[in-house]
Amino acid sequence: MPTYDYVCEGCEHAFELFQSIKEDAKKKCPECGKQKLRRLIGPGAAIVFKGSGFYKTDYRSDSYKKAAAADKTGATASSSESSKSSDSTKSKEKTAKKE
Repeated sequence: MPTYDYVCEGCEHAFELFQSIKEDAKKKCPECGKQKLRRLIGPGAAIVFKGSGFYKTDYRSDSYKKAAAADKTGATASSSESSKSSDSTKSKEKTAKKE
């Protein structure tokens, strides 16, 4: 249920009211009792994620997830290959130094 802002055009009393969307707008001011109450148009409310456990990647599309997984497996394979080649280069250098 949303919160609506109201202002009285008679006494300029402003307040917020928590009411159902289906409920009609109020007309009578609670301060002065005149029928000059007007509902204000507000900016609306945004979805707010508070607390831990919400990540920007939680709601990604399936195509994005597949592409990211492919990139990750490709990067893992290339990094393991480069580490193997660097290990063999290091062992060759050690052998050359010993001689």
